[in-house]
Amino acid sequence: MQPFDFQPRTRVVFAPGAIERLGELARDLNFRRTLLVADRGLVDSGHVDEALAPLRQAGIEVAGFHDFEVNPDTRMVEVGRQFAAARDINSIIGLGGGSSLDCAKGINFLLTNGGEMRDYLGYGKAKQPLLPMIGVPTTSGTGSEAQSYALISDAQTHIKMACGDTKAAFRIALLDPALTISQPRSITATSGFDAIAHAVETYVTTRRSGLSEFFSREAWRLLESNYEVVLLQPDNLEARGAMQLGSYFAGMAIENSMLGATHACANPLTTHYSTVHGAALAMLLPSVVRWNDRVVAHRYADLVRLSRGHNGAADIAPTETLAQRLEELASLGGLRSSLSVAGVPAADLRMLAAEAAEQWTGTFNPRPFDQAGALEVYEQAYS
Repeated sequence: MQPFDFQPRTRVVFAPGAIERLGELARDLNFRRTLLVADRGLVDSGHVDEALAPLRQAGIEVAGFHDFEVNPDTRMVEVGRQFAAARDINSIIGLGGGSSLDCAKGINFLLTNGGEMRDYLGYGKAKQPLLPMIGVPTTSGTGSEAQSYALISDAQTHIKMACGDTKAAFRIALLDPALTISQPRSITATSGFDAIAHAVETYVTTRRSGLSEFFSREAWRLLESNYEVVLLQPDNLEARGAMQLGSYFAGMAIENSMLGATHACANPLTTHYSTVHGAALAMLLPSVVRWNDRVVAHRYADLVRLSRGHNGAADIAPTETLAQRLEELASLGGLRSSLSVAGVPAADLRMLAAEAAEQWTGTFNPRPFDQAGALEVYEQAYS
């Protein structure tokens, strides 16, 4: 049994309509002048106004920062730091998908500890306390609200940097499934598959523990059985809630077990072709599952047993059953089935494999992962 050291740092508030409690919760944390980090899509959707109303009712001054994009980079975070520094804030709220939540964390690092995001690559580099934060996810995907890491892209190289610290955890994660209903179907599909990949990968990593396994299993149970429902019935609040909880549990699993080869192979696709993260995972995860079969087939069998009504044929091995179910889910989401269909040149596979082998997450894969292994995964995922 793998040892672990678990210290919950985040209070979780889950309920439809929980956004109405944002002012009360912020006031409990002594928020007075807060930075609200939310992308412009959240402004257009009206979700920023939904957050502003209870905050203002609680007497909290709010400065909205919206000048960033998907996959926030070091330049955007620095712009946010300058914006926040001029307003003497004492707290931060991240509202939105992983981009908003990660950008909020990144701004907090620089505002309180100085320097550049590169200085915080790795874990535990912040010497000074960070400002208290509340995370309000509007998608069910990254699970960033459950994690103490910020994923920030280098503006020059476009390589994603994982910058983590115990002090970067949100004090409160406010989960309101009603906030996820407005997202476009494409976002529901890609973010949902991101969460599914988290559940599958965390269940087999070398850093998994009895605690992380609990979160991984519950995340898979909720996500696998509700992904199709939210795609076909986008207003189904019960299914939306299950997806949001599944995403949160998968994020908790990441925090306690890390990820594997799928994410190691996905990041270079985003770097070179701007492939949406969830779409990249959909193309790669079935191949990684098949590639890992010789090491963790029995663990994949656990996930198959938890799948609702998809136990596969008796003559098909559990690993293959799982891989086929993942392909089915990706198809339901309208996600591309292979790298060739996505337009990735076959001539680039060796270059991608070299970069994937350098990714930190690959070091936690259950089957030892190197450049040759990455190339095998890419080749399997190509056709």
